[in-house]
Amino acid sequence: MVSFTPTEDQQLLISTINRYAVNDVRKIAHEADEASMPHASTVHTGWQIGLVPTAIPEELGGLGEMSALTGALAAEELAFGDLSVAIHVLSPALLAYPVVLYGTVEQREALLPLCLEADVAPVTAALLEPGIFFDPYELKTTTRQQDGKIYLNGEKAYVPLAEDAQWILVYAQESESGKVEAYVVEKGTAGVQIEKREQLMGIRALPTYRMRFNEVVLDASARLGGAVGIDYEVLLNRQRVSLTALAVGVARASFEYARDYAKQRVQFGKPIAQNQAIAFMLADMAIEIDSTRLMAWEAAYKIDKGEDATREAYLAKQYADNMVLKVTDSGVQILGGYGFIREYPVERWLRNGRGFPTFHGMAIV
Repeated sequence: MVSFTPTEDQQLLISTINRYAVNDVRKIAHEADEASMPHASTVHTGWQIGLVPTAIPEELGGLGEMSALTGALAAEELAFGDLSVAIHVLSPALLAYPVVLYGTVEQREALLPLCLEADVAPVTAALLEPGIFFDPYELKTTTRQQDGKIYLNGEKAYVPLAEDAQWILVYAQESESGKVEAYVVEKGTAGVQIEKREQLMGIRALPTYRMRFNEVVLDASARLGGAVGIDYEVLLNRQRVSLTALAVGVARASFEYARDYAKQRVQFGKPIAQNQAIAFMLADMAIEIDSTRLMAWEAAYKIDKGEDATREAYLAKQYADNMVLKVTDSGVQILGGYGFIREYPVERWLRNGRGFPTFHGMAIV
C-alpha cells in the first residue's frame, strides 16, 4: 500500500513555506495585486528558502535531489500564500529542471550555476501560444534546420518574467520530424522580440509577456539535450502536477477563509456555518480539495518512481481546473456581498483560479 505521509524533511519544508506564506506573502498580496507589481523583498525571501537549488542534485552543484512529490508539496503551500508570488519564486525551475533532466554537460555547466545564486535566477521558459485553443502537441512555433543552423519562428504568450530573463527555454515543433523539442535562447539574440507586458485578469502581480521569434538563428548546441533531445511527455507531466498543486493551494486558501468567516458571521442568532446550505457547500469544497491533492500526489509519486504518469497527471490537471474554479466561486458566495469587494481576498483567489486552464507551462516540479 502506498503511503503519502510526508517525510520528516518534507514536513519541515511544508512548515517553513507555510510560515512564509502566512507571515510574509499574505501581508503584501492585496497591495501587490492592486499595484500589478511584485513585492521584490518578499519574492527574494521566498527564493532564499532554496526550493530550486535543493532540487538540483549535488553532483551538478546543487543541494539535494529532484522530487516531484516534494515539489508538489512546496507548490501548494506557496500558492496558499499567493499564486503570483508562487509562480515568481518557482519560475527559474522552468529552465533548471529540464536542464537537469536532459541537458548536455555543456548546457548544465553554463546554465545551472545561474540557479544557485542568492537572487532569483534570470531564466524562464515559453510554452503557451496565443489563440482560442492551445494544443501542446501541435505547436505553431517551429524550427527548421538549414546549413548546420536552427531557425526558430513563432509566438509565445504568458512567458513569466521574460523581460528580466537572460536565458529562455523555448518549446517548438521541428518541421522535419514533427517532434517537440526545447531550445535555449539567449536574450538579445537577433529576431527575439519581447513585447509589452500582458494585462491579465488574475496573477496581476506576476509580470508575463508575449514573445515573438522571427527567423532566430541558433547553433545546434541550443537544442536541449543535443542530438538526443528531451522526453517532452515527462516534462508535460511535471508541469501538470505542478499546476494541480498550485490550484490546490489557491482553493485551500479560499476554503479556509470562507470556513472561518462562516463560523464568525452571525445571522438570525447563529453562525451562518450552521445553515445547512453553507455547511454542505463547505463540505463539498473540502472534498474537492482533498481529492485533487491526492490525484496530484499519485501522479508525482509515479514520476518519482520513473513510471509513466501521463494518465494520472492529465486527469489531475483537468480535475484541478474545474475544482479550483468551483471552490473559489463558492468562497465568494459564502461571503455574500463582501465576497465581491476587492479588500477581501476571495475575489482575488477567484480571479486567479479562473486562469488555471490557460496556465500551460508556467510551472514545473
